Amino acid sequence: MDSQRLVKTAQALVAQGKGILAADESSGTIKRRFDSINVESTEENRRNYREMLFRTAGVEEFISGVILFDETIRQNGADGTRMVNVLSDRGIIPGIKVDTGTIPLPEAPDELVTEGLDGLRNRLKEYEELGAGFTKWRAVISISDSTPTSYGLNANAHALARFAALSQEAGLVPIVEPEVLRDGDHDIDRCFEVTEDTLREVFDQLAQQKVLLEGMLLKPSMVISGGSAAKRAGPEEVAERTIACFKRALPASVPGVVFLSGGEPDDSVTSNLNALNQQADGANAPWELSFSFGRSLQGAPLAAWAGKAENTEAAALAFYTRARLTGAARLGKYVPED
Repeated sequence: MDSQRLVKTAQALVAQGKGILAADESSGTIKRRFDSINVESTEENRRNYREMLFRTAGVEEFISGVILFDETIRQNGADGTRMVNVLSDRGIIPGIKVDTGTIPLPEAPDELVTEGLDGLRNRLKEYEELGAGFTKWRAVISISDSTPTSYGLNANAHALARFAALSQEAGLVPIVEPEVLRDGDHDIDRCFEVTEDTLREVFDQLAQQKVLLEGMLLKPSMVISGGSAAKRAGPEEVAERTIACFKRALPASVPGVVFLSGGEPDDSVTSNLNALNQQADGANAPWELSFSFGRSLQGAPLAAWAGKAENTEAAALAFYTRARLTGAARLGKYVPED
């Protein structure tokens, strides 16, 4: 394990004013996105869309890395350039999603566990050779009257830690993603409780697996009210409770947090990220507070593109605009009217 390389890459991914584009949609997810704009999900269409994002002029000012899907890391662009080189030639670090999705947890049908550990060591070696600099694994934690259970938290945290240790062995920075779902009518206090329990279990497992905390990143949910809660907390409360929760459970040696958007509307998640960075200094938060957004960055350009080559320029402008606004929130300088 090259510790210095891991630390350097992790720090580069959370550089000031920058964050990560999550473009790692599975085949089923990208099909649903394309269905929403009446575009067939062919390999060529998927490549054209993602290449448009990757080649957007100036976006490297705000995007430090891109999480790719297995198909994309193996593809060439329209001019024959490897997609990983389209990114790396602009100073953007290519990454790769390595989990294979979720299945019901045995004997706990209301909870899910993520698969993909079988054969992972060999796949990581190949991804490193293909040009990846980091990896990502997503676990899903639901909030209900009966979940999460200690069994569910333990199973998912163990898998996250095994993934992280194997990634670092291969020289790749792991992005550990324990997503606490926003689904439900729970209040922000319940989300705080579950998030703290989740992080404590995850970092206990990471310690057992001897993961270098300085050479990894955390991709969590923010501490927010449930999506159908009667009263939802505003950005300032979200920021305050998120930082307070993390200070109880997230080691200071982790260099950065790259928040997921989690299905929140674009303006909401951007305002929350902005409030987090505005409060970070005063709260003595020891981590860089950045982003790893998918839908929040891609919704506008996807709609503008609509599968038509003549819309490429308009779609690229929409992507640049979303990246610029999110980069501003990363610095605590987001102005919604912009």
